[in-house]
Amino acid sequence: LFPNRIATKQQSVVLVKRLLAISVSCITYLRGLFPESSYRTRYLDDLCLKILREDKSCLGSSQIVKWIQGCFDALERQYVSFFMFFCWSFLFLHKTVTELYQFKFKYKKEVPQMDISSNQMNFVNGMCSEDVKQASRLLIRKLYLLMQNLGPLPNDITLTMKLLYYNDVTPKDYQPPGFKEDVSSGDLLFDGDPVSLRVGSVSTGFHLMKVRVTTEKKRIRMVESNLIQEDGPTEISHQGLDCDEEEEE
Repeated sequence: LFPNRIATKQQSVVLVKRLLAISVSCITYLRGLFPESSYRTRYLDDLCLKILREDKSCLGSSQIVKWIQGCFDALERQYVSFFMFFCWSFLFLHKTVTELYQFKFKYKKEVPQMDISSNQMNFVNGMCSEDVKQASRLLIRKLYLLMQNLGPLPNDITLTMKLLYYNDVTPKDYQPPGFKEDVSSGDLLFDGDPVSLRVGSVSTGFHLMKVRVTTEKKRIRMVESNLIQEDGPTEISHQGLDCDEEEEE
């Protein structure tokens, strides 16, 4: 599932793309969104992973795969800043969000330099491959733990995916495959008190990916207290998602 070495930007982007695909697959599988036929099985140590595939008998899962592939295009170009995946439904004629999954991406401007004085694959300004793999395993395990402690989704749920870009480098007319310009206000409304949960982050020296989940407090059964970042507002604006982020050490 993961490259043995993370010594180049291309190897790094391969890992980040696979980690994104595994994470979204984990979410959709454990939330019971698609049938078993929409997944193939892979193993990470003792963890059985279900990975989404293009299933012609399930248009929904095929659409998710196409959206992920569209995000891959934006990742390779280093345009995308946020990949947002959320479940929503209509409550009293208002569109309300039940669960919001945010994947934040940052790109390192300086390429890590290899430490040639060591026999191990360490980077002076980056991280060694084993550390990256360990962080990736931990992120997936935390995501699995969280999914198992969320209340069931409403029956009338709808899925939406959105991409936010770094405007200073992204062409104004750029749209990755499967996406179109969003003309809505960009505000996400929750019915209740949402909490923001930090799932984890992975840094390769070339890329940084952070994962956060926001849902209503009443829907969380049991979860480690250190995952809960803070009580969030009932209205979350796309433009404000990054305002309280702490830089990775």
